Amino acid sequence: MLEVKDVSKKYGKLMANNHLSFTLEDGMVGILLGPNGAGKSTIFKSIAGLLRYEGEITIAGYVNKTSEARAALGFVPEIPAMYPNLTVEEHLDFIARAYRLKDYEERKEALLRRFELDDKRRKFGDELSKGMQQKLSICCALLTDPKLIILDEPLVGLDPHAIKELKKTFEELKAQGTTVLISTHMIESVDMIWDKAFILYRGELLATLTKSDLDREGVSLEDKFFELTEGGSEE
Repeated sequence: MLEVKDVSKKYGKLMANNHLSFTLEDGMVGILLGPNGAGKSTIFKSIAGLLRYEGEITIAGYVNKTSEARAALGFVPEIPAMYPNLTVEEHLDFIARAYRLKDYEERKEALLRRFELDDKRRKFGDELSKGMQQKLSICCALLTDPKLIILDEPLVGLDPHAIKELKKTFEELKAQGTTVLISTHMIESVDMIWDKAFILYRGELLATLTKSDLDREGVSLEDKFFELTEGGSEE
């Protein structure tokens, strides 16, 4: 489970996250929505332990900057950060060593096949297209079999096959009890798989919505999003 309690983050005078609080239970798919400048990437980096912030974030019951929490987390950043001098296969082997994984070869091979990287395994990081880097970043996050995986705009740059496989992966993760949090502008692309949606605007949480509630109201997530954020300006 992911729990964010009263988290705030400022960049100078800019309040990027303003006292955010939300939870996402085991086996749930959550989506984080908001216009540019809403604070989505900031809260993702805070969850991943990459930023200093005020408040508290726990992952599977552990404070997010502890080794236990880090072992439970998979993170796909908005911009892939590949090592230029490591091959595709070496990236995955590096992650396996860093997390002290055992008997990971079968999982590694399955991920390479699934995201059509098996024939690119000897290509170096700086030889990959943006889409291939994105797929490799996703494979690296999935290799550790995390209890929580957070993905910042994961569908951007992916080809149709990779998008289809990633959606299937989300469904499989949900079925096995993994918690998934996705930040995206592409509402229609995740409309069938989400359980909770968190609407951010100017660093504040405007609403926490559930799919079941919107289904009962007969309102689409897209319509609800624009209802809540209409009239706002982007950065």
